[in-house]
Amino acid sequence: MVTTTTTTTTPASTPKKTKFSSNVSDPVADLLTRIRNANTAYKDELVAPTSKLSKAVLDILAHEGFIAGYEREGEGVHQLFRVRLKYGPRKQRTITGLRRVSKPGRRIYRGRGDLPRVMGGLGIAIVSTSHGVMTDRDAARNGIGGEVLAYVW
Repeated sequence: MVTTTTTTTTPASTPKKTKFSSNVSDPVADLLTRIRNANTAYKDELVAPTSKLSKAVLDILAHEGFIAGYEREGEGVHQLFRVRLKYGPRKQRTITGLRRVSKPGRRIYRGRGDLPRVMGGLGIAIVSTSHGVMTDRDAARNGIGGEVLAYVW
């Protein structure tokens, strides 16, 4: 049996290209999975494909303090989000859990009186309403319901 090994070396001056799949049927689930995996591996940042819904979810996560921030990079069809994760002083995770609720195969809608409370109010539910994407508290304050996209705690 013959075994061959190939090694490739790249010069230190060449920037490393980040490859990712941007052809996904559910961009929110893809974003949440990337955040969950990077958080589990204690990564400082991650990259994810751009979409308007992903931007709205990242805005909520940044505003609520679950992530340190994000930037949009690239131009045209090669755009991506570079998300910076947030940890505590001794590398404690800020995001304990993420769960996609409404999926393409089964949409979950809640009225204004049935909005979920995540972890007794310690977490948030991300809700897509007719007034935009917002947290469950904002939707309850505005008196509107909508599609429950995800739980974050």
